[in-house]
Amino acid sequence: MQARWKPSVTVAAIIEREGRYLLVEEHTPEGLRLNNPAGHLDPGEGPVEACAREALEETAHRFTPTHLVGLYLSRFQRPATGEDITYLRLAFCGQLGEALAGQALDDGIVRTLWMTPDEVRASADRHRSPLVLQCIEDHLAGRRYPLALIHTDPSVLALR
Repeated sequence: MQARWKPSVTVAAIIEREGRYLLVEEHTPEGLRLNNPAGHLDPGEGPVEACAREALEETAHRFTPTHLVGLYLSRFQRPATGEDITYLRLAFCGQLGEALAGQALDDGIVRTLWMTPDEVRASADRHRSPLVLQCIEDHLAGRRYPLALIHTDPSVLALR
């Protein structure tokens, strides 16, 4: 019997302030790359909760998702190993809160930086995936969907 195909589910925070977007610079197997604050959905959490957690871990700031920007499907084939991964990304925008004093950045995160849309576009060759720019372009286009669109059944939360 063939193994069942399963995409990796990720969440991303699309954070804008005064015309600039918050990105992280991180170590990857492909070198130093730029990404939206993002990461994997963990067992026992819903997508909104996961996005707030990942934003905190990668930026040391609290983040409260207020809207879904979009759902994205992409495929990545790692050149060095041939690994073939399909990602399902849920991207959220929201309110950036205060920085938490003493909060370390996640392993692999080198720094956070604020970039204009033009700077993000000009750095596309350094993006971790094409979704970095696509999510920002969708945010700039005003795409916002209510969080009520997403339902996490209580059975998922029982995995904690």
